[in-house]
Amino acid sequence: MSNQQEGLKNASKGLIQFIWINRKKLLVFTASAAVLSGVIAFLMTPLYLSTAIVFPAATSSVSFSEQRNAKAAAMDFGEEEQAEQLVQILQSSRIRDKVVSEFQLMKHYDIDLKGANKQFKLNEAYNNHISFNRTRFGSIRIDVLDENPELAAKIANKIVDLIDTVKNEMIGERTIPAFKVNERKLAQMKRDRDAILKKLDSLADLGVIALDVRSNLFQAYVDSKNPTDRAELKKKIDINMKYGAMYDGLEYMRNEKIVKIEDFNISYEQAESDAHARFNHKFIVERAVKADKKEKPKRSVIILVSTLAAFFIGLFSLLLWEKYKELRDS
Repeated sequence: MSNQQEGLKNASKGLIQFIWINRKKLLVFTASAAVLSGVIAFLMTPLYLSTAIVFPAATSSVSFSEQRNAKAAAMDFGEEEQAEQLVQILQSSRIRDKVVSEFQLMKHYDIDLKGANKQFKLNEAYNNHISFNRTRFGSIRIDVLDENPELAAKIANKIVDLIDTVKNEMIGERTIPAFKVNERKLAQMKRDRDAILKKLDSLADLGVIALDVRSNLFQAYVDSKNPTDRAELKKKIDINMKYGAMYDGLEYMRNEKIVKIEDFNISYEQAESDAHARFNHKFIVERAVKADKKEKPKRSVIILVSTLAAFFIGLFSLLLWEKYKELRDS
């Protein structure tokens, strides 16, 4: 153990002596790297960061049923699942294309509109400047970097506004066709009901009456003493005997249709609400504001890292060169 410690001590001493002997070379190389990195760092375009923070909403619809969305109410914040869904929407081409179009980012990022790989360059620039991340609190952080601080804030706030627009468009693509189906079905049910009512009215015009009233005709016929009244009652009884069963069947069908329409109205109203309502799908915790201090580049960090890297690269190169000379001479 002592031999190892002694070896490490000698190696350290030898390294320090080597550095001291080559101090001028290392100093020139390191200083040159520091100056060069400083020039590059100060030539880099400063980028300003604007941040918006939103929470996803737990539900995106109004419920007309006690069973549907029993846990989620309009004032509830979304959980992990809703947050992941919102991040996916924010990263989608639906939002990206709208942002690129409105702020002319192709031109802003100096991308050749006639270039063969313009879309690749646009996506790369977009992802380098705009990012979406979940925070540990379950919210979504929207970060926008840009050389124009005012534009960065505008883009971030526009993305916040587009959340509702895009999600409502996505929901509408499914709910509007479903509502059309419900609408056609309800209309058909009402036409069937109206057809039954029309037949009932026709039978009523003939003198057919409801079953609970029909039995009174026989009693009235028995009690009547006037031949004219008896003849009239006999005529009504004959008509009811002939069409009474049909009338009863139609009346039963009418009642069934009315109950079905009343029950179906809940489904119809839900489908109508889902298709036409435009909901707010997020809670805005913080809107983006114009930054008054640059975010990137960190010039001091760049210079420090570059200087240290240059020193170690120079030292390693000198050590390799010395080893090469030793092997060559031997």
